[in-house]
Amino acid sequence: MDLAFLHPLYEHPGPWASVYVDTSRHTEGTPHERHLTAQALARELAGQGCDEATCGAVRSALEELAHSSEPNGRALFARAGEVVLDPSLARAPLRDSALWAPLPHTAPLLELAGEDPVCVVAYIDRRGADFELRTALGRRDAGTVSGRQHPIHRTSTVDWSERRFQLKVENTWEHNATEVADALAVCQEETGADLLILVGDDRERRAVHDRLPRRLHERVVEAPHGSGSRLLDEDVEQARAEHVRRRAERELERFLAAREPGEDGRAGAVEGVPALVEAAREHRIDELLIRPDGPDAHREVWIGEDPDQLAVRRTDLKILGEQNSWPARADDALIRSAVATGAVALSVTPATDDSPSGGLGALLRWA
Repeated sequence: MDLAFLHPLYEHPGPWASVYVDTSRHTEGTPHERHLTAQALARELAGQGCDEATCGAVRSALEELAHSSEPNGRALFARAGEVVLDPSLARAPLRDSALWAPLPHTAPLLELAGEDPVCVVAYIDRRGADFELRTALGRRDAGTVSGRQHPIHRTSTVDWSERRFQLKVENTWEHNATEVADALAVCQEETGADLLILVGDDRERRAVHDRLPRRLHERVVEAPHGSGSRLLDEDVEQARAEHVRRRAERELERFLAAREPGEDGRAGAVEGVPALVEAAREHRIDELLIRPDGPDAHREVWIGEDPDQLAVRRTDLKILGEQNSWPARADDALIRSAVATGAVALSVTPATDDSPSGGLGALLRWA
């Protein structure tokens, strides 16, 4: 997940109100239910010590969602009587929540907003293809490829006189597969699609797949549907979930390989809060791996005013020359550091491996 959109949260000091709200339910009673939710979450923040102005800003922002048709949910981050950032969520949170803390509680975004791959579905036949863009907000046409229209069908005879015609048919299929692959590569670049789903008969799917640039091969899924069928939403969601799982597993494999010391005796990955805090202070984190339900995710660390001012113990910050310090969750403190240094972050929950230890790890820029 690219964390650049979180920059506004770290341009101001805390404390912060962090709210996650589910907007996936839509009934006649929804407006009233959301009004009650807004009041309840504002009271919850007040009970944690949130100032009246910020509670009011959060309550007003939630009230505005009373008639919202958003399919999943919204996160709100507020301070000093102002909502600074309110991203939409790609999936609904398990429950509504509110937290008042020195840092914005951004770790849940890795699962709720970070992994909803944009998909291009390519419906392929021998004549060309239709492209469809699928996002969390719905679907739309993304283009059509019309290749050569003749000859398309082979004859049923095997007489030697038909061989030239059969060769022309084969050439037409190969030509059209190349055109579809080229157009699909352009479509992926223009849309930024994370996933390409190929739908059609086995031969046509494979022909297009083989002609795609190698850089796109890891993004491709071939759907088990015949020519002319249209993918249902659940088919796309299954492909998305598989893509997210594969990516998490690939990153964990990289992490496990880099965790072993190289010839120089140094490792290219670290895990555990003390090692991660040290790497964050030195701006060495390249990719942060988080399992939100891991025991280290909510472990307390100490932070200063700047993103690279963090330590396992409060006394360590004083040794580093920081006079002001506050306790914070380890995952939120490390995400703040990652944002400041241009690192990325990834939830590894979809993967089956239990690494990294404690639920927090990182691939390093240098050992």
